[in-house]
Amino acid sequence: MADHTSYFIALNVAVLTVSDTRNSTNDTSGNFLSLSVKEAGHSVSEHLIVRDDIYDIRAVVSRWIADDSISAIIITGGTGFSERDSTPEAIKPLFDKDVEGFGEIFRLVSYQEIGTSTIQSRCVAGVANRTIIFALPGSTGACKTGWNMLIKEQLDAEHGPCNFVPHIANASNCASRG
Repeated sequence: MADHTSYFIALNVAVLTVSDTRNSTNDTSGNFLSLSVKEAGHSVSEHLIVRDDIYDIRAVVSRWIADDSISAIIITGGTGFSERDSTPEAIKPLFDKDVEGFGEIFRLVSYQEIGTSTIQSRCVAGVANRTIIFALPGSTGACKTGWNMLIKEQLDAEHGPCNFVPHIANASNCASRG
């Protein structure tokens, strides 16, 4: 049986930018994701910027996981190899299940755009408390790749043969169009 519906379900999505240097005026990656979420028909429940600190990241994501109104979380930043990059370490302990192929497919698609530099992306995804969480690199280009090539379809209940919407606890409480 396929994990998709014949109608669109609008989800509540939270966007988190992890950065020691970004603010609301220069957060091009987070702003791109928020705009894309809205353009796809979903709602942005919250869009925050936190410094690249394991405990700051984990505190925000934990709060969102526990919030029954949030179905998905998209994080941008903190997935590289610099000393301060700590997004995977912050969120992986929160996962109930890892989305094993997300990082691999992202790097495969990204390889076509940036070549071998893609191996420095430690993007990850997982499910926690029936909330899907995606962590992307901090560049706007990487966010465009991740959203357009992977995330957008996986947050669309109409996408077949399967998508994450049936696995999200709050999807049934969200509005549909169709």
